[in-house]
Amino acid sequence: MDLTFSPSELAFRDELRGWLAAHHPGPEPEGEAESLEHRIDWQRELAAAGWAAVYWPEEYGGRGATLVESAIFNEELARARAPYPANVLGLVLGGPTLMVHGSQEQRDRYLPPIVTAEEIWCQGFSEPDAGSDLAALKTRAVKVDGGWRVTGQKVWTSFAHRAKWCMLVARSDPEAKKHRGLTYFLMDMEQDGVLVRPLRQITGAAEFNELFLEDVWIPDENVVGGVGNGWAVALTTLMNERAGLAFGLQVALKVLLDELTEIAAERGLLEDESVAERLGDLHVRAEILRLTAYRGLTAQMKYGQPGPEGSLTKWMWSETNQHATELAVELLGPEALATDSPWAFALLRARGNTIEGGTTEILRNIVAERVLGLPRMR
Repeated sequence: MDLTFSPSELAFRDELRGWLAAHHPGPEPEGEAESLEHRIDWQRELAAAGWAAVYWPEEYGGRGATLVESAIFNEELARARAPYPANVLGLVLGGPTLMVHGSQEQRDRYLPPIVTAEEIWCQGFSEPDAGSDLAALKTRAVKVDGGWRVTGQKVWTSFAHRAKWCMLVARSDPEAKKHRGLTYFLMDMEQDGVLVRPLRQITGAAEFNELFLEDVWIPDENVVGGVGNGWAVALTTLMNERAGLAFGLQVALKVLLDELTEIAAERGLLEDESVAERLGDLHVRAEILRLTAYRGLTAQMKYGQPGPEGSLTKWMWSETNQHATELAVELLGPEALATDSPWAFALLRARGNTIEGGTTEILRNIVAERVLGLPRMR
């Protein structure tokens, strides 16, 4: 694994840094609707310059960036403290999945409006009884003339209240083994039978939702990857989810730790051995996360697809971020818990880090079995 950048990669980084410095959108406004519009405008500015889907092929509005350049992009976006594009699920999950499993007609239809945020995407995977064990899902897809009728419930569906399209996995063959009876669909959210109910979190925000489906229509042309092949298509989506964001997350974590170090210094707490030790431990964890992300990138370059290392980086980041926000509250005291304090929001939001995107318990099993080669859990 070579951690040095080539001259072309350094030129790419410098060009991006200069562009971000000249076009930074400024702080996000308060309010969910205002924040979304801010991020949509930001994504369209990125798209106009070819940065929104930098890792996509040029024919679909990207730059055809290499894997290393894609990692640099996520790092620099976080370093500049610029927001992620509004349609992050479409850019990171939906688009790449269609490029692997979708037909040419599907790519031509759905990829362009993903890049420009004209159509926001959400991910309909988890259910009340099928979270980390996705293959246990019960949402039913029944074949009818020309398409499918879908009934069921999804939960934790981020951006469902704003989305036009949903990456939906449903059980199309109840008689098949649970991993083999699934099909991956593209579902139009703007139709009768789709009910979105926001879930208010401990932070007070409602960024994800329950999704109720009653006899929803999906035409045959919206099946992705073939009937009964939904598990393989869903794995492509999940691998991109865990691998694509690690580089931005590790830089964002280092930015957070720099802020904590400054707070500790201002309050004369760096002389406290316990504080210094905890800050040092968090910085070491952040560096391990960076190196592990690049190790996963090396494996992806070697084998052609994301590997289980993405599960490891997600697990490492989620726990480290929780520890960092807890330390912030200890350093700042009661002022960190004020209603208008960003640290209060960060502390509360971090509680979800070890649940969303695969629980830590499940990710430990993945790492044990697929990375370390330990026996499967019985």
